[in-house]
Amino acid sequence: MSKSRSLLPLKTLFISYHASNTILISFLPLYLQFKGLNGTEIGWVLAVESFASILAPPFWGYLSDKYKTVKKILFICVIGLLIGSTIFFQMNTLPTILLMGAIFYFFASPVGGLTDSFAQRRANELNVSFGSIRMWGSVGFAISSLIVGEVLARFGIQNMIWPYLIFGTMALCILFPLKDVTVESEPVNFKDIRKIVTNKPFLLFLFVIVFITITHRINDYFMALYITELGGSEELVGQAWFVGVIAEAAVFALARFWFKKYRSLIFIIVASIIYTVRWFLYGIAEDPMHIIGLQFLHGLTFGVFYTASFEYVTRLIPKTLQSTGHLVFFSVYFGLSGVIGSLVGGGIMDAFGGSALYFAMGCLTAFGTVLLILYHVLPYGKENTIRETE
Repeated sequence: MSKSRSLLPLKTLFISYHASNTILISFLPLYLQFKGLNGTEIGWVLAVESFASILAPPFWGYLSDKYKTVKKILFICVIGLLIGSTIFFQMNTLPTILLMGAIFYFFASPVGGLTDSFAQRRANELNVSFGSIRMWGSVGFAISSLIVGEVLARFGIQNMIWPYLIFGTMALCILFPLKDVTVESEPVNFKDIRKIVTNKPFLLFLFVIVFITITHRINDYFMALYITELGGSEELVGQAWFVGVIAEAAVFALARFWFKKYRSLIFIIVASIIYTVRWFLYGIAEDPMHIIGLQFLHGLTFGVFYTASFEYVTRLIPKTLQSTGHLVFFSVYFGLSGVIGSLVGGGIMDAFGGSALYFAMGCLTAFGTVLLILYHVLPYGKENTIRETE
């Protein structure tokens, strides 16, 4: 069987899962606003999602490593995602939304990290680039953001559960023909986790990048509200995400060419600089079309930053703990950063507006970029590996 055919189910899984995840990232704040929540309350709900993204991914990642399977853990999580979302979207009061949101996201939050870990392992097995697989998630994101944005503009934001369930069901169906990755090591024990919690380069790197990833998550949560603040609609929100993820897909697709030129940390630092410029440009926007026009920078920031960071931490993680380590990284990137970003971002937006929020994000990213440069030039910035200790 050719490489392209063997990867078809995995690529389709990326399309369907990220198509469903797009709906949450792009439109959930607008849905919660429709339910009557203000910016601060929306921040609380998003913080619950982010808090679940801290706790759940390492838990499911550990089970994946322990039982030497990614596919079966994905099955459990996607089924829980479908059931949890059905109940979550029926809730109408803030306490019930928070409660069911926590349960729903306990299953939903690990899926992205597990699929990325799956893709990284499969890429290593077939000697292809991780980005060539991961780009299909961006394709699914782009398709969903464009189509769902137009559908919700026509039929109302209150109906966002239906496209979410459609794409989520597609992801579940694709799991049946998906071939599980091969894990040649012995199943891990809980004591093996010390190899991650005592890995100083890994932990220091996570601490440094959080100053950039916080701003990324704030944009995920509040760009839709900022576009509507500038006079845009659900349709324009979908178009903004479409432009961004098309650029992201191009970066992932071409990763095997540009990624060989320099070390991972060089790309991470360059992407951080572009992040800083991007947020300041968003802050001076006066029309929603300005945001759409600038969204091509999403590929040069998230596309480059995430690909390089994921590859970099893979070098620092023992092979026996790939899923666990990847999902710890994922929980910091999307979980811890999301908790801080959602709570702080909602408060700033309520008090000062979207423009002030993006200026604050630019300042925070600039600080994080300085820390990254220091990390690179100091001993912990060297791209060594700890796999010999496994």
